[in-house]
Amino acid sequence: MFSTTIFLHRFAAHRALTIAAPLRIVFRILIWLTTGIKPREWAAVHRKHHAFTDVEGDPHSPLLLGLWKVELTNALLYRRVARDGVTVARYARDLPPDRLDRIFFDHAFLGLGLGIGILCLSLGWEWGLIAAAIHASAYLLLNGAVNAFGHVVGKQPYPNTSHNLQSLAFLVAGEGLHNNHHAAPTSANLALNPGEIDPGWWMIRALVRLHLAVVRLEAPVFKSAPKAVPIS
Repeated sequence: MFSTTIFLHRFAAHRALTIAAPLRIVFRILIWLTTGIKPREWAAVHRKHHAFTDVEGDPHSPLLLGLWKVELTNALLYRRVARDGVTVARYARDLPPDRLDRIFFDHAFLGLGLGIGILCLSLGWEWGLIAAAIHASAYLLLNGAVNAFGHVVGKQPYPNTSHNLQSLAFLVAGEGLHNNHHAAPTSANLALNPGEIDPGWWMIRALVRLHLAVVRLEAPVFKSAPKAVPIS
């Protein structure tokens, strides 16, 4: 979850921070072994979501497709749009594949196979497969919840169609503060209001102290003026 929110989302998709080259390699390896996701595809689909939020063209809007379809088929929706031959070329021009992508990271099943193999060698094949199944289910459902419940349920301190769910944010390293994110997409910190907690921001602050990351913007730039009073 931390690799997804920090590397795929805040770094690759929104450039909210820069990350030292050695740490970028570590994140790429972790994403490859645990999810098989290609960062440029993830970033492209997410950028398209911001360009067409909850209107025709949004890759995974629960307001258009239904909450449970997005919750349960989120990965398939991403994959369909990422492989349409247009989205990646248009929305990820700044993320061209490099040599490591061509040799390793573009081969999703190889990465996932190695990841499952590491679990089986570490835990024994039975527990390794169980751990892999639990991880896959939790990762898919929790990320689906950000796109599904994050656009249907929760607080709306800013005037957009997404919502804040602090309970979800605890489980997905801050991503549940979705209304805040849509209000200020380039903010590396998703906790913008008193009482909000963004675990992903804690790790980013630690990386900054270790000189492994630099935050792009210290204060968020809002897409529109915040409302005076949060609504539910």
